Amino acid sequence: MIEPLLITTVRVRTFNGPNAMTGASGFFFKRDKALYLVTSRHVFLDEPTNHRPNRIEIELHTDEADLGRSTGYSIPLYEGKQPIWREAKDPGGPVDVALVPIDVTALPATASFEAFTPDSIQPPTEGVEIGTTLLAVGYPLGFEDALHHLPVARQAGLASSFGLRFQGKGYFLIDARTHRGISGAPVVMRAEESTKEDTKWKLLGIHSARLESSTRDPALDETLGLNSVWYADVLMTLTENEPTAASK
Repeated sequence: MIEPLLITTVRVRTFNGPNAMTGASGFFFKRDKALYLVTSRHVFLDEPTNHRPNRIEIELHTDEADLGRSTGYSIPLYEGKQPIWREAKDPGGPVDVALVPIDVTALPATASFEAFTPDSIQPPTEGVEIGTTLLAVGYPLGFEDALHHLPVARQAGLASSFGLRFQGKGYFLIDARTHRGISGAPVVMRAEESTKEDTKWKLLGIHSARLESSTRDPALDETLGLNSVWYADVLMTLTENEPTAASK
């Protein structure tokens, strides 16, 4: 049996028309009957590097009994000149999280995936012990189980106080070995008591970027190995007042 966690997460490829650009990670989030794809905001638009894709593609499993069967699904990022994704700001500034609504009626009838829900979110008010083992599930450097079209999980440790905004930003830190392509990955921990599949893993946040000290000497010092992860409760803000949508 496939771990449901592995089919919450998809590889995200960005395009400008037919031209491939970058790769990242993303995951499904469902609130009531509305479905979303969540990733880092800089996957959709990154002004400093002039990264401006106009669509993304994800890969969907189409046969629960044969994970080798899949299909690509294209999602436009603009309607006219207006972006269709949602993003947020908080008192610390822009939040590097974005989500795009998914029209479930347009998905293949046999599409097979799982989604995190509001019940999956670990509230920042409920402490998680420093050093707790977490997982970041995604596609580092685009690496995957190419036969079954599944992501990989990298272990991480909680590296800052969960519930505190690190340096005033809406994120916490993890200690993990990560690579390009992991942006947008869900960062999770195993729930202590739940046996229900939709709450078996608690969603703590959305991986954003590797962090580095401004004083590091590349010739003398190794990289810090620290990463910023935005608190997952921002998804509740981004999905407020959603009109009723068709259910999968």
